[in-house]
Amino acid sequence: MKIKGFQKLTLIDYPGKLASSIFLFGCNFKCGFCHNPELVLKPSLESYSEEDILNFLEKRKKYLDGVCFTGGEPLMTLDINFVEKIKALGYFIKIDTNGSFPEKLLELINENLIDYVAMDIKSSKEKYSEITNVDVNFLDVQNVVQVTPSNTIHFGASQNPNKPHFSECGKIHGFYDLEESIKLISNLPDYEFRTTILEEYHDIAEIRKILEWLNKTSGKKIKRFVLQGFKNHGKLIDSKFNEEKNTSEEHLLKLKKIAEEYCDNVIVRV
Repeated sequence: MKIKGFQKLTLIDYPGKLASSIFLFGCNFKCGFCHNPELVLKPSLESYSEEDILNFLEKRKKYLDGVCFTGGEPLMTLDINFVEKIKALGYFIKIDTNGSFPEKLLELINENLIDYVAMDIKSSKEKYSEITNVDVNFLDVQNVVQVTPSNTIHFGASQNPNKPHFSECGKIHGFYDLEESIKLISNLPDYEFRTTILEEYHDIAEIRKILEWLNKTSGKKIKRFVLQGFKNHGKLIDSKFNEEKNTSEEHLLKLKKIAEEYCDNVIVRV
């Protein structure tokens, strides 16, 4: 686990809470418009020690409510023991994820270590390879997530042992992991699914496909969906996006009207 960024105070990363954000290096996606390329391509930034962060959080626990783990893709390398230490200080824990590590997510859920999950939905299934710059393998996904009477979530015995796993198969990725994460997250008390909107890629038809996929996979209407406007900060993974304009509020509000047909709580972040 390489901690490459630490924001001591954020008012926006954890909805409704004063929080700190911890940025972990590494991601299995290579989205061209990613605004944190230094957390994806090479670990050139200085590292923060776990001890220093824990000392800070110990001193500020009377003033801060939560801690957000983000990246990169934090579940690639997140040390659960580190999360346990932060949780022991009394903090709420939020995880930002692309959904490709459902087993790690499941472990955190069953250990009662997370309170809020935000999963990035890049696009409809058909466009995932184009958006993420990885080869995505379409699978006939079975519904294998079960919730026991004790509210412990686990994978059922019907899990496909031959499925390609994001963390194990190089550039061959499967929708199995994404859809398992969707099912897990949609059963949590507090969560959001969110899509970063680029006007070239995300039109009305695309938003319909995304939300139909989410509702079908979760087996119900999802609780919260966020439309995030793309912002060009000038440091992107793929240079072809260097001239991409910021997503307009008008476009986001147009998509919001469509999204409200599928989700009761649609949030726009310009």
